Amino acid sequence: MITHKTKYALKALMVLADEKAGEAEALRIEDIAERSGAPKRFLEHILLDLKRAGMIGSRRGRNGGYELIKDPARVSLAEVLRLIDGPLAPLPCLSRRAYQRCEDCKDEKTCGVRAVFGGFYATYILMIESLTVADLQQDSRPIERFAFPEPVAEA
Repeated sequence: MITHKTKYALKALMVLADEKAGEAEALRIEDIAERSGAPKRFLEHILLDLKRAGMIGSRRGRNGGYELIKDPARVSLAEVLRLIDGPLAPLPCLSRRAYQRCEDCKDEKTCGVRAVFGGFYATYILMIESLTVADLQQDSRPIERFAFPEPVAEA
């Protein structure tokens, strides 16, 4: 599952992308928080991370605030997930950017756990790397593309 922090980052990027499409002024953090539903104090840290990563910029002054400086179609969801939550791989031996050999592994080539998780991770990474903030803007019901079973209440 993605963390609340990542969810807030994606929602903030969507708000900024919508604002960029309208060619409006930069948005104050209060406006982003209100539109995205993210708590302001939490959002401050997230926006700083996004700014350091070069996805958003900030302006000072009366019309100051934050603005998306990258094209929404060039901000991949994988990039945001990695920035906020770290490596995406379910096992350290599968990570491309944070590879580490598993301490208890004798042979990666014959490891059944790595083989099974590697298969679904390869599919997941192909999909998540192809999705962008622009996809979030365009498709308000992407879950309908997939045939997921109805959720079952956990006891």
